[in-house]
Amino acid sequence: MAVNGSFASPVADADYPAPLDSALGGYLGQLYGGLNGYSLIIATFLILAAYDQFQYIWNKGSIVGPTWKMPFIGPFLSSVNPKMDEYKAKWASGELSCVSVFHKFVVIASSRDMARKVFNSPTFVKPCVVDVAHKLLRPDNWVFLDGKEHVDYRKGLNGLFTRQALETYLPGQEEVYEKYFAKFLDISQKENNGKPIPFMPVFRELMCAVSCRTFVGHYMSEAAVKKVANDYYNITAALELVNFPFIIPFTRTWYGKKAADMVLNEFSICAAKSKARMKAGGDITCIMDGWVKSMLDSEKYRQKVDNNIPVDESEKPKSLVRFFSDLEIAMTVFTFLFASQDATSSASTWLFQLMADRPEILDRVREENLAVRNGDKHQSFSMNLLDNMPYTRAVVKETLRYRPPVIMVPYVAKTSFPVTDSYTAPKGSMVVPSVWPALHDPEVYPEPDVFDPERWTSGSAEKAVKNWLVFGTGPHYCLGQTYAQLNLMAMIGKASMHLDWKHHITPRSEDIKVFATIFPMASCIGQDDCPLVFSRRE
Repeated sequence: MAVNGSFASPVADADYPAPLDSALGGYLGQLYGGLNGYSLIIATFLILAAYDQFQYIWNKGSIVGPTWKMPFIGPFLSSVNPKMDEYKAKWASGELSCVSVFHKFVVIASSRDMARKVFNSPTFVKPCVVDVAHKLLRPDNWVFLDGKEHVDYRKGLNGLFTRQALETYLPGQEEVYEKYFAKFLDISQKENNGKPIPFMPVFRELMCAVSCRTFVGHYMSEAAVKKVANDYYNITAALELVNFPFIIPFTRTWYGKKAADMVLNEFSICAAKSKARMKAGGDITCIMDGWVKSMLDSEKYRQKVDNNIPVDESEKPKSLVRFFSDLEIAMTVFTFLFASQDATSSASTWLFQLMADRPEILDRVREENLAVRNGDKHQSFSMNLLDNMPYTRAVVKETLRYRPPVIMVPYVAKTSFPVTDSYTAPKGSMVVPSVWPALHDPEVYPEPDVFDPERWTSGSAEKAVKNWLVFGTGPHYCLGQTYAQLNLMAMIGKASMHLDWKHHITPRSEDIKVFATIFPMASCIGQDDCPLVFSRRE
């Protein structure tokens, strides 16, 4: 068969018009050919940035916030080194405001009523601390429980903070204070020849030692306590409000995780020792002992019931708890340290500084503490003694109002949260009630920026219970609020009788540095805070 070798496709003929689909394909081919890796990256970045911006504006709705968001990271760089003035400006901008950092949209509740609404809305929100806290405390820690499960767990802990229980811990606390007050004198007089040095790191170690003595007694060695106190700084540094969503080696969160694992291991060892000692009939000397004793009592009661042994109602424990593993006990005690360490370090630092700068107030604290002891400054702590120190209590409460250690408490929206009639926080957003504005409301606390303990003894401050948000409110209020205040009263009262101290005042002494909690601004003579000199009071 003959072949027509002269045949040519019409498409190949330059005089023949090309079909539309062929022309379009050629155009797309040229476009695709013009795209390289960099072009695709830029195009993808612009699309994602536009989506990130749209999502931020959509979530922001009608509340106050930046008009636009820096793509992806938002104000992350400023959140690494937060400034108190920036927080105050945000609170003043409106009762609800927002920012967006990385993947996290944050709603800030500034007014008292907005803050209380968040604290008291367990249907819509739950505490989230900060993202990295789940990794440090462990995701299955009780503090992250919600609803009935949280309530039931909390009931088993309430007995550890009763008046009777708190009195049990007082001798151990006094023992630590006596040791560290002697250390204050050595640091000031022997090591530094009477020159002021920043005492904030020493106060951090002191409060860690007091906490560990209260929580785990003598089960932890002094060397371990010192290591926990030193390494806990890494845990604090890891707890920035907004951080990278994952742990990167050799970053703050990485070092914080290593420190947290070390603390959990130490507390687990203490739990095993407590179990052995309490089974042998030992006395309760710390919180861990009290909890382990309640476990043993509950187990003994259940065994009698299971074996149909008659049990008198008086033998039934007030709260039946299950028997927890060493790690579970360690995780729970870690949350006590987590809640107290930075807050009490902040409060004690401010308390010593404020007393040094206001000697007339310190004199009244000293007079009251001597009076309730009938002039015997060596008389030991007791609950009855602390109950009869109204002015010392007023000084502690005013310190916590004037410089609240915790200025905000992060929550996460479990579902869409109708915060107001006109604004709903989206599911998954961080909702942060702020306590500073409520504690500095001039209508409730006249001249709120003045340190005035009298407002608690002769003023109306005690009646302003809705503004007293130092320890939160609602189902997740702080379990240890009474313990914390009594601890600070005992500390400053004993110090007032045995020590004199002077503060090296700088122009920025009462300015605030935010480091998880708040501390006096770093002084001009060192990297840390609160430069003091201690001497023995004769």
